Amino acid sequence: MARLPDDSIARRNNRIVLSCLGIVVGMGIMSYAAVPLYDAFCRVTGYGGTTQRAESAPAETTDRQMTIRFDSNTSNGIPWTFRPDQKTVSVKVGESALAFYTAVNDSDRPVTGTATFNVTPMKAGLYFSKIDCFCFQKQTLDPGEKAIMPVSFFVDPEINEDRNLDEIKTITLSYTFFETEAEEEPKETALRME
Repeated sequence: MARLPDDSIARRNNRIVLSCLGIVVGMGIMSYAAVPLYDAFCRVTGYGGTTQRAESAPAETTDRQMTIRFDSNTSNGIPWTFRPDQKTVSVKVGESALAFYTAVNDSDRPVTGTATFNVTPMKAGLYFSKIDCFCFQKQTLDPGEKAIMPVSFFVDPEINEDRNLDEIKTITLSYTFFETEAEEEPKETALRME
């Protein structure tokens, strides 16, 4: 068997090392970009019940009525009582609505929370838009503090064009609060109660 010259062995080894290094770097970049890319995908498509954001409600409403149900949850780690102030509201498609949640810090220390959210049925997420929401920022409550947290929303009239959603008459908006690290200067999005 003929031996390859030392130069060709070194070049082949260098190519293999560079290829492996390129694969590792590429995998690192892909894993770093996965979360923001997945988030963008969910926001564009409404996948997984992800809601949309809007600056304002549309100018027109339709006669189609929707019942919006409100759900609230807390993770095991956050010592808050968190509930919707209303169980449901009835809105016309395209009509802006305002709903409120109440949170109370049941602990003896300041606690910061962040809310995750979705809507069900998930396919309605593409047409459920929030204008403003307490879930857009972290919320910090002092010990025993109570806060009223608003969410302004509408159901996009384009839902009427989607024949797969003709049977939808009720959408559930659900939030879950998780404890998180406090920001240095929290933004006020909730009404604080003494």
